[in-house]
Amino acid sequence: MKAKKIIIAVTPLLIFLVLVLVFKSSLSNDPRKLETKLVGQKVPSFKLGSVTNPEQVITDADLPKEIYLLNVWGTWCVSCYAEHPYLMEFSKTYPIKWVGMNYKDQPKDAIDYLQKYGDPFIYSIADISGQLGIDLGVYGAPETFIVDAEGYIRDRHVGVIDNRVWNKVIVPKLEAIGWENKL
Repeated sequence: MKAKKIIIAVTPLLIFLVLVLVFKSSLSNDPRKLETKLVGQKVPSFKLGSVTNPEQVITDADLPKEIYLLNVWGTWCVSCYAEHPYLMEFSKTYPIKWVGMNYKDQPKDAIDYLQKYGDPFIYSIADISGQLGIDLGVYGAPETFIVDAEGYIRDRHVGVIDNRVWNKVIVPKLEAIGWENKL
């Protein structure tokens, strides 16, 4: 009987301590860091049309054979509008190729967007159904994948790439895999 009273008295304290440990460990996690199981794997196979030329078929075999950035964007994405001027600047200033992946968008909207705001991409893949996005583990837009010369995904950035993110996050990751910033 006495042991039962002790267990009843100690149980709330144990539950409290477990909750404190769980909350403490979650505070050290960055909620913007979304893991992907594709890091270290090749870009998934695909066969899709081009945004600007729907008759053109683009496959994974057409991807650059050098370090490049795969940027997921959409006209429905408010953050993509904020990011786009930076992509225009980076594509003109830095010696790296950008491949666009227009995610779950209307073709006419995507074409109008690129005509109005400029096209920083060597081409944009039209992922109208979202299947390539699913294969990549895309949560939304914008997302940018860093891909090495052999076609392996080396990292992923979720969110807008602005000057701060470019200089403090993207460039160091690119340089770590052998990209040379020739500026």
